[in-house]
Amino acid sequence: MNVCQEALDLIILFEVTSQAVYEKKYARPTWPGGDSGVTIGIGFDLGYETGEGLDRDWPMLPKDIRSRLKTVTGLTGAKAQAALPTLRDIAIPWAAAGESFRTATLPRYVDQTVGAFPGCETLPALCFGTLVSLVYNRGASVKGDRRVEMAAIRDLIRAGTLTEVPDQFRKMKRLWPTVEGLRDRREKEACLWEGGLR
Repeated sequence: MNVCQEALDLIILFEVTSQAVYEKKYARPTWPGGDSGVTIGIGFDLGYETGEGLDRDWPMLPKDIRSRLKTVTGLTGAKAQAALPTLRDIAIPWAAAGESFRTATLPRYVDQTVGAFPGCETLPALCFGTLVSLVYNRGASVKGDRRVEMAAIRDLIRAGTLTEVPDQFRKMKRLWPTVEGLRDRREKEACLWEGGLR
């Protein structure tokens, strides 16, 4: 399934902002903080990847660069932070980041979205794209106390009660009372969903 341009723009905005900002701030491996791993490209978190996944999704990178990046696959939190300085000389070109995002990363998240939210394939394009943005940021699990809103979204889609979904995006802000970027992302996703229903 294709993801509409507005949703793609939203994902890129919150992951790296723009090509110009990417080239200035994100072309070299970063560590976003928290439980993240070393991250490359457009939000490709090596902490939750394997060496095989890196080879699969980044064949355009030279083998020696991939070998070095493999040393941090599976590392998250403080371990990833500690390992970051050994990789700061690596630069991932914008073209490579975009290619990996379009051909490898995004299709995987589309599949995860379809699996997590049965029936979402028939939603308006903006609504479907909103769900992909959510899964890209939070993963596809709908289980646990931190996922009650995602489970509610699943149930609302199943029931066809689509006008109540934006409230669930907004309720998720409870999880990040002081993280303005994530609160803003959930608000923009809620607005995108509302746009899809108009």
